[in-house]
Amino acid sequence: MSRIRKIGDQIQRDLSKIIQQEVKDPRVGMVTVNDVKVSTDLSYAEVYFTCMAFGPQADEEAQGKVRSEQQKVLNNAAGFMRTRLAQGLALRVIPMLRFHYDAVIDSGSKVSALIDRAVTEDTVRAKASEEEE
Repeated sequence: MSRIRKIGDQIQRDLSKIIQQEVKDPRVGMVTVNDVKVSTDLSYAEVYFTCMAFGPQADEEAQGKVRSEQQKVLNNAAGFMRTRLAQGLALRVIPMLRFHYDAVIDSGSKVSALIDRAVTEDTVRAKASEEEE
C-alpha cells in the first residue's frame, strides 16, 4: 500500500472520530466518512461522506437539502478538523479538507431496487406464460 493511501486511511479514521465526538453542530447529524483521497503533494484531501436520513427527511428533495447543508457545515468546520488532525498525525503538511457527499451508495441502492423489480416482473411473466400453456 502506498504512503499516500495510508495517510488517507489514517485521515479517514481520525476524521470519523473527530466528527462523531468533537463537532457539536446538530446539523451534521449521523455522518459516515466513506473515503479520503489525498493529493500526491498532500496539499488537499477530498473527503467523501454519507449521512443517515430519518423521519420527515426521507423524501428525495428534503434529503438533498439536508446533504447540502451538511456539506456546507463540514466544509465550514474543515479548519477546526484540520487543526485536530495535525495534533494526531506526524506530518509536516496537513492537507486542506474538502467534503463531498458520496452519492455512490444512493446510486447502488437505486440500481439494486431496479434489479429486484425486474426479477419480480420476470417471475410474474414466467408464471403467467406457464398458466397460458
